[in-house]
Amino acid sequence: MTQVAVLGLGAMGSAMAARLHDAGAELILWNRTRERAQALGERLGAKVAATPAEAVADVPVALTSLADRRAVEDVFLGPDGVVAGARPGLVVAELSTVEPEVARAIAPELRAKGADILDVPVSGSVAVAREGGLTLMVGGEDASLDAIRPVLDIIGRRIFHLGPLGSGAAMKLAVNTVIHGLNAALAEGLVLAERAGIPRSLAYDVFASSAAGAPFVHYKRQAFEDPEHAPVDFRLALVRKDLELILALGEQTGTPLPQAAKNLAIVAAALDHVGDRDISALAVYLRGLASRSFSTEAPAPGTPQ
Repeated sequence: MTQVAVLGLGAMGSAMAARLHDAGAELILWNRTRERAQALGERLGAKVAATPAEAVADVPVALTSLADRRAVEDVFLGPDGVVAGARPGLVVAELSTVEPEVARAIAPELRAKGADILDVPVSGSVAVAREGGLTLMVGGEDASLDAIRPVLDIIGRRIFHLGPLGSGAAMKLAVNTVIHGLNAALAEGLVLAERAGIPRSLAYDVFASSAAGAPFVHYKRQAFEDPEHAPVDFRLALVRKDLELILALGEQTGTPLPQAAKNLAIVAAALDHVGDRDISALAVYLRGLASRSFSTEAPAPGTPQ
């Protein structure tokens, strides 16, 4: 296996790094919070870089998994960023959920250094990432994808090359439109069943066995059944960010998205009342509404909390 730099070691980034390590990759890690990178580096026996530029300086492949557009632009375009450290032949797979234009704006900077970027957002849980079962949505050049496909095959079960740069990011927003709608519907259905006297676990058995039993329903079971002790895989603040990006893309493309708009209002209200918890905490918020612990007023979409 080749050397691979992994930049951004949140839940997903760390899971992908562990998967690559298990497959024999020689890793170079970087994270904005250095302590997180050092802890993972010690566990995996991996090198830790001081800057993004150092992380990518001598590797052919880099993966970036970051929180939002600002973080991506800082990591790539900052004084010690990826572009500053890029060398000919480097291909960066940018896995963050951001606007399609982000990778398009970075590409000329990297290509001037003889490097390239693909937008490669992923779909799947942290557990799925650890098993190498993610779905990867790729936008960018064929040659660049061919160059790093052996690395992507380790973390992904399915790779879809969707078209030019930005296509992967657009598809990820379309996928998350469905995921966030499903999450809200699952929270509503579960609380409805509970309020009708059906035990939570039994109701979830039925959901998982019915036509509603998508993979998301199965792998979020622990979080919905035991919200006080379940790990946080996908924070509500990131759900809000996603829905804002989805609605912005809808406006750009002339696509009406009434359900996404409603979901954003619900998520904003949940953040206000239950805090930045796992995506499944929408059910906690709805239980609070049902018991009249929370106000029924939801902030307007995009209202800062």
